Amino acid sequence: MKPIIAIPAIAALVYRAYSRKSLTPVGIFTAFVTAIVHALHPWSVFFALLAVFFLAGTTVTKVKHDIKAKLTQSATGAAGGEGSRNHIQVIANSGIASVLILLHYLQLRKEGRYDKEDLCWSRGSDALVVGIVANYAAVAADTFSSELGILSKSKPRLITAPWRVVPPGTNGGVTTAGLGAGLLGAFILSATSTLLLPFCKDWDLAEKAQYTVALTTAGFSGTLLDSLLGALFQASVVDVHSGKVVEGAGGSKVLIHSSNPLHLSKTAQARSKVIKYEEGKDGIAKSSGADVATSLKAAETMQKANASGTAVSDGQHESRKIEVGSDILDNNAVNILMAALVSLGAMLAACAIWDLPYSSIVGT
Repeated sequence: MKPIIAIPAIAALVYRAYSRKSLTPVGIFTAFVTAIVHALHPWSVFFALLAVFFLAGTTVTKVKHDIKAKLTQSATGAAGGEGSRNHIQVIANSGIASVLILLHYLQLRKEGRYDKEDLCWSRGSDALVVGIVANYAAVAADTFSSELGILSKSKPRLITAPWRVVPPGTNGGVTTAGLGAGLLGAFILSATSTLLLPFCKDWDLAEKAQYTVALTTAGFSGTLLDSLLGALFQASVVDVHSGKVVEGAGGSKVLIHSSNPLHLSKTAQARSKVIKYEEGKDGIAKSSGADVATSLKAAETMQKANASGTAVSDGQHESRKIEVGSDILDNNAVNILMAALVSLGAMLAACAIWDLPYSSIVGT
């Protein structure tokens, strides 16, 4: 990418992230380095994909912020809604693409094609290009699906058990509107690549259309895969009292058991102090009728929110419960694993269809 275009473009993205506070300071630095990696490539298409994903992603996040704040809860106890994204989230979305861009950059250098004025993408070559585009189509599909899907009027259903209705924001929960938004996100990024990629003359219009459909499909598979991985390996934590899904800051895990009582409700904290006092006094924890009523009310709230209602908080236990999934991966780990699998799958498919050596996916 020519410096005369890259420098102001990178500066504009950094300024937008800073002025809108869409990224943390470390997140801005990470995005800056990521943008430089994308700009190293002679084609501008990959930087454009990064820019379109960033701009579209922050836009849809802003659109649903207020509504999501009412439907979910932050791990800090505040209302839900996405805050400034951090460096880990930047890497989770663009890390795989950055690695593949560097590999393709080195491949072009090795083959002596980097400095060619008429450098174009021949049909049936360079599977790495497919992997890069598939990464952005997948993360865009996932972002659109999760950010806009929560606006759906119908409640989500668990992807591993479609008959089960789950609270909004549950990992692995899908809606028709969310899947439609995911398909739109995948198409936007795939179509952007089709418009900007320097196709060689051996590509005709029909083949470009097939390419767009294939990459849109690959991207859409990303949101399905992300939902599946989330349902299996990511814990969806529900607040017992409100029945709302609790979200970790910056895509991190949500604490279930902790010596720090900050995430407990004020009622739970007060009751916990009373019981500890009683235990210290005579070793017997006494429960009042009000305690029982509060617990029953919490169970009823969870059931209304389609949670199980089987775990009710008392003064000696945490007020959170894992409703779906296993506490193995956090949201960022799920995202980067999904992006890696989709990109790898797309490159392997390209190698099989175009009869390329599988070693070409590592730039050799």
